Amino acid sequence: MRFDKADWLMAVADLIASEDGQPAAERLVSLICLTVTNSGTGLLAFHKDAPPDVLHHSLAPTSERHYLDRYLAGPYLLDPLYQLALSDAKPSMCRFRDTTPDRFHSSEYFRQYRERTHLVDEMDFLLGISPVSTVVMVVGRMEKRFSRSELNRLRLIEPIIRSAMQKVWDGFSGHRPSDSRNQGMHQRLTTCFENFGETTLTQREREITQLLLRGHSSKSIARELGIAPGTVMVHKRNLFGKLGITSQYQLFSRFIDALSES
Repeated sequence: MRFDKADWLMAVADLIASEDGQPAAERLVSLICLTVTNSGTGLLAFHKDAPPDVLHHSLAPTSERHYLDRYLAGPYLLDPLYQLALSDAKPSMCRFRDTTPDRFHSSEYFRQYRERTHLVDEMDFLLGISPVSTVVMVVGRMEKRFSRSELNRLRLIEPIIRSAMQKVWDGFSGHRPSDSRNQGMHQRLTTCFENFGETTLTQREREITQLLLRGHSSKSIARELGIAPGTVMVHKRNLFGKLGITSQYQLFSRFIDALSES
């Protein structure tokens, strides 16, 4: 019944009539807010060869430093949404909590970053715009999870949201400075992640370290790498010993320190 209301139909008309770029982003956010109650939205472009671009967000200035600035400094590499967006088999729409590794909520990335956003639910829309880039619309909720009817409403307007996302990207990409993607910084961060512990750990131990940082359990790592869970535990014990650490928190801290130095 919400779709029959005059203000919702007017929001659709405003979105259709808007120019590419920021005007379209603002109209899209207005439409989403009339469709479901939310605590904030973000529109980002994830790239395989550059840091994420923030195309638009509805966060208060006081929240921007934590939600965006810290995220863009490197932790985005551990974000399940970043990994999903750049995969070949990404969905067009998903609920964030359904896409995370099995131990994500006990990972240090979750504790040090994600948990502090206070989001209890999140719906994401994904649009591949090139072989190396994907635009993602994040709709977050702090108070309570989205209800079944709210999820259904978002599914119904998915084609509108994805079309608007393309409209926003068309305007953004046409006016983006040539150096705005800062490929050098992204390459340094990516290299740091891929080579973390290279002077101390074996290749297999580094692979397990990367999956641990992203929130995978020993069983999940075993499935990802095609080895036995017991073998994963042996590698985990060895890599902890080589790094001189005893916990996931220390592993995460070592990685963040390495990012800061890269």
